[in-house]
Amino acid sequence: MTQEKITFTGESGDELAGRLDIPDDGEPRGYVLFAHCFTGSKDVLAAVRIAKALWLRGFAVFRFDFTGLGESQGDFANTTFSSNVGDLVAAAAYLRDNREAPAVLIGHSLGGAAVLAAAGKIPEARAVCTIGAPADPEHVVNLFADAREEIEAAGEAEVTIGGRAFRIKNSFLEDIEAQSLEKCIRDLKKALLVFHSPVDDIVDIENAGRIYRAARHPKSFVCLDGADHMLTGRADAYYVAEVISAWASRYNEETA
Repeated sequence: MTQEKITFTGESGDELAGRLDIPDDGEPRGYVLFAHCFTGSKDVLAAVRIAKALWLRGFAVFRFDFTGLGESQGDFANTTFSSNVGDLVAAAAYLRDNREAPAVLIGHSLGGAAVLAAAGKIPEARAVCTIGAPADPEHVVNLFADAREEIEAAGEAEVTIGGRAFRIKNSFLEDIEAQSLEKCIRDLKKALLVFHSPVDDIVDIENAGRIYRAARHPKSFVCLDGADHMLTGRADAYYVAEVISAWASRYNEETA
């Protein structure tokens, strides 16, 4: 695998860290932009495995750390869902200016909601894929519901998510409460592929139903039977990549 470390400027002006996996032999079948889960990074297991599997099938995959996470600069406490969407648009602009604009957008968990919101601002993207995504970004507040009263009263609070401490500000709550994905999904005008597990205990599968019902065709749903939310099973992540590879081949620019 040819793997390039990349930095680019995000929504807030901070330098963001990215990684581009490029096939060694010939031109890529297409460029894919991957958005990781809430408080995760480009190096979470699901992102790494899906990127590798797509690379093996001839795709170039660009994944990056949102502002304040992983190797990226900035303060996570100052970020919002809107700034994540802005970071995605900036990542697509980097690819457009330096390689080729992404034909496929993939988002895991809240990253899936972010790609749905960002898709309309990335005109070259022909296909959007979500994995365990919430139909409403505010769903993520469930992860720190016990601290919500403190955040609203004090303006911010430290919360623990996945065993790590993060500072959440009231501006994050206000921004995420103002979001509505339904119109973005309805007006997508791109192919949509929705993955979800019926045993997902972080984001209930009903969210997949809401996303699917809001979308217009072409749209598809794939059930990840037995998979957990983080796709910790190697076979689950590779299965997702195999399906995306076959599905995305219909929407590459050169095959349009």
